[in-house]
Amino acid sequence: MTKSDDAERCFRSGFTCSAAVFSTFSHELGLDADTAKKLACELGGGISHTGNICGAMSGAILVIGLKHGKTREGDDAATEKTRATVRQFILEFVQKNGSINCTELISCDLGNPDDLSRAREQGLFKTKCPALVRDAAGILEKIL
Repeated sequence: MTKSDDAERCFRSGFTCSAAVFSTFSHELGLDADTAKKLACELGGGISHTGNICGAMSGAILVIGLKHGKTREGDDAATEKTRATVRQFILEFVQKNGSINCTELISCDLGNPDDLSRAREQGLFKTKCPALVRDAAGILEKIL
């Protein structure tokens, strides 16, 4: 089973896109899955259903930070490694999906209550979002 499979399964079981991606990678990077799910929970839906950056993207960026992020004063190489990896991730995600913005990716502004209702009615969280979660996890698996 791949990380993409694990992340999609987690998402389909009711966790946010961000929590699904972040928790799929967190354990091997020293953070338990439950804590990861809590930390990333409200990044889903374009940051708490505001339609901004895709939650799968946010979860992936947290993974990159957990793996490469700066922990020591003066370790600017870690900052640069983290930024370069995030830029690579974004580039590949955009090449595959056209955007990193939740509203653009699912053609629905989750910050608008009517659009949020429409997204739920149309099943967008079950049809469009699983593929974005899979893509984020797959790209991470490749670049990490």
